[in-house]
Amino acid sequence: MDTEHAHLPLRGVRVLELGNYIAGPTAARLLADLGAEVIKVERPGRGDELRNWRLYAGTVSMLFHTVNRNKKSIAVDLRTREGRDIVLDLVRRCDVVIENFRPGTLEKWGLGPAELERVNPDVVLARISAFGQTGPLADRPGFAAVAEAMGGMRNLVGEADRPPSRVGVSIGDSIAGLYAAFGVMVELYERAVVPSRRPLRERVVDVALHEAVFSMMESLVPDHLAYGVERRRVGGRMEGIAPSNAYECGDGASVVIAGNGDSIFRRYMLAIGRPDLADDPGLADNAGRWARRDELDEAIGEWTRGLDRDEVLKILDEAGVPAGPIYTAADICADEQYRARAMIQPLPVDPGTGEEVPIGFPGVVPVIGTSSLPLRTPAPKLGEHTDEILHLLGRKDTGND
Repeated sequence: MDTEHAHLPLRGVRVLELGNYIAGPTAARLLADLGAEVIKVERPGRGDELRNWRLYAGTVSMLFHTVNRNKKSIAVDLRTREGRDIVLDLVRRCDVVIENFRPGTLEKWGLGPAELERVNPDVVLARISAFGQTGPLADRPGFAAVAEAMGGMRNLVGEADRPPSRVGVSIGDSIAGLYAAFGVMVELYERAVVPSRRPLRERVVDVALHEAVFSMMESLVPDHLAYGVERRRVGGRMEGIAPSNAYECGDGASVVIAGNGDSIFRRYMLAIGRPDLADDPGLADNAGRWARRDELDEAIGEWTRGLDRDEVLKILDEAGVPAGPIYTAADICADEQYRARAMIQPLPVDPGTGEEVPIGFPGVVPVIGTSSLPLRTPAPKLGEHTDEILHLLGRKDTGND
């Protein structure tokens, strides 16, 4: 893809990323993907701990590469006076600062909002933490696992007769990163259109992991307060919606079928050879179908087990019933839809062999135009851009990398 001439909406925006792990770096990655120059500050010697998370070979994980592509890295010790001065020098030249340390950490290092505003009154500051910058739990540490539990998600994931489960990714971190990036864009927009600026303390983008998760829980709390309902785990179903589930096919593969719309349901039942269910007045609306969900799932499962996955999907597609295969990573890599929209793009990365080879990484979302924006650079080596950035500041190499 032509990275040199790609239209990058955030070209010219400079972001300083402080912190590590997933949430803060995800927010910065979203901005970097759209063209912002992101300078990632890492600890000398060790760097972001994500470099070693889920590491199967080599010295840098694919998880780190995924979250930190399109960025620059500078190795600076924020606990030192020199490190603090370098960061403040960078803040003078940046539009945005993103951090995900425990609340109070930046203030302890002399890098709190007051100091940042002093050197750059227009800077946008996004702070991600477990429970936010205020409230009785603000000082408590916490990872996404805790946030997903306290945000209401964990209690809804899994089978009803088993302990709560977890989705297979750090979804709480990623959601928080999305909200932080969104908040940054709101503040950049306001900065562009509002002549007079509020003090920085009044416009900090404050994202709590558990609140980010909670915001995705749809009507969990309103249902409880209005009707006394406590949502429960229902496995592959969605409570109150039927029939919508995963079903095994005759070849051992599984599909997800979402035939819960009133008009869709009738087509669905006719497609699986059950006109009796299609014409049953007790199944004409969702409430009735939910009450008889076990009966419906049994009928659908009996039908899917008699056919291969591709046959099931072909019949349902012809009937206009939403359905799809349950993909593995290999399935995603082979899928024409992903390929057509450039949703897997190669970057030169060393997977542990000592030689760089093209490795596919997730493309940029959202698509702007007709296909995903091109990925420009792989994740940086620790301190790879230290000299370049210190030269920008008129400083000499600190030797920290």
